[in-house]
Amino acid sequence: MSMSRGSNGAERLVVIGGDAAGMSAASQARRLKGPGELEIVAFERGHFTSYSACGIPYWVGDEVSDRDELIARTPQEHRSRGIDLRLRTEVTEIDVEGGRVRARDVDSGAESWTAYDKLVIATGARPIRPDLPGIDALGVHGVQTLDDGQDLLDTLTGTRGRRAVVVGAGYIGVEMAEALINRGFQVTVVNRGREPMSTLDPDMGRLVHRAMEGMGITMVNDAEVTKLHMGEDGRVRAVATADAEYPADVVVLGIGVRPETALAKAAGLPLGEHGGLLTDLAMRVRGHENIWAGGDCVEVLDLVSGRERHIALGTHANKHGQIIGANVGGGYATFPGVVGTAVSKVCDLEIARTGLREKDARRAGLQFETVTIESTSRARYYPSASPMTVKMLAERRTGRLLGVQIVGREGAGKRVDIAAVALTAGMTVEQMTALDLGYAPPFSPVWDPVLVAARKAAGKVSRGAP
Repeated sequence: MSMSRGSNGAERLVVIGGDAAGMSAASQARRLKGPGELEIVAFERGHFTSYSACGIPYWVGDEVSDRDELIARTPQEHRSRGIDLRLRTEVTEIDVEGGRVRARDVDSGAESWTAYDKLVIATGARPIRPDLPGIDALGVHGVQTLDDGQDLLDTLTGTRGRRAVVVGAGYIGVEMAEALINRGFQVTVVNRGREPMSTLDPDMGRLVHRAMEGMGITMVNDAEVTKLHMGEDGRVRAVATADAEYPADVVVLGIGVRPETALAKAAGLPLGEHGGLLTDLAMRVRGHENIWAGGDCVEVLDLVSGRERHIALGTHANKHGQIIGANVGGGYATFPGVVGTAVSKVCDLEIARTGLREKDARRAGLQFETVTIESTSRARYYPSASPMTVKMLAERRTGRLLGVQIVGREGAGKRVDIAAVALTAGMTVEQMTALDLGYAPPFSPVWDPVLVAARKAAGKVSRGAP
């Protein structure tokens, strides 16, 4: 039986991390249990809570003018709901045996222990920062938190030069490239892959490549950064690869993120092959009755491949927080897994994907057929109809949908949600062709592009059946 560690006989919930998962968990637990039953203490090492990290590129690019627009709930609002939120306080150790955490005040350095009955780990992810010469030069930025975004904006407004290099061409890389273009910078993207957007197959990534170059972005693919040159003032001045050098007044790292699980690892908590915490369906850390974890620091089950994945998305983090809060507060909820849906854009190009890429399907041991079709967002004769490309993967013999990728202009990106629902339901491409989707010329051709791809895939699967 757990001894009460809170005041007035109440249990104490300690939350590590004050963004989407952590504060959603705290808020949901508070809805279910009042301060007399559950004391909640939340630690956040930054200056902000409950903000949209996904919105940072649009703030940096001046499409969102005010940083506060990205904040869903302020520290004061959390405190008014009976949550003891401690900003600028970093948890440095989890003592699982003793049921306590050690925290350090970032500004004063003072340290103290706080006991818990229940613990939520929501430490998020950190930008990958390769160990390269010059990586710590002034003007080199990773972008994951609002504090990171503010630091980058300060650099952009304080530098005279207008040359920017983005290292990496995943979601953050392409979104930051657009933000920098909007800020009037000359942008070069250095990418180690064959094409940008490694979350797509290379043939679809090539469409993104062409569009980015059409927007004035210089794309350098198949290039590994070897060094960052800095001037005598300590500021970055160029990014070097094995055979070229690209002048830079600011560098943004868009190489991706890793789960921030150093604390959890040191405490002996179970991690998966991608470095994220492993949980059960209730988001409880495996093997630990009173510890939960959610958000970018955990691995999730891919419902299509059956494998664990690390996917850093605000949609998952908020759902995890709701589920954890329900369970901590005495209710019951589960998180069954994901199908890997994501959308992005660079200028007016919309990029979407769900399910498996070709290499994911091969890794999972699946045999499949692929089809790629060209269509339009609206009836071809309707004004402003724009082209889009849809690629679909279906399992050989069964016809089960495995994945969809879409690249196009307005109206392309959110069509991926049709495929996300079909994947979650385990539909075949044949079943998809009968979906009763909304139609009118301003919204779609008579055959929606996703259904055109499904029909073509169904034909290919049936011809290939034994």
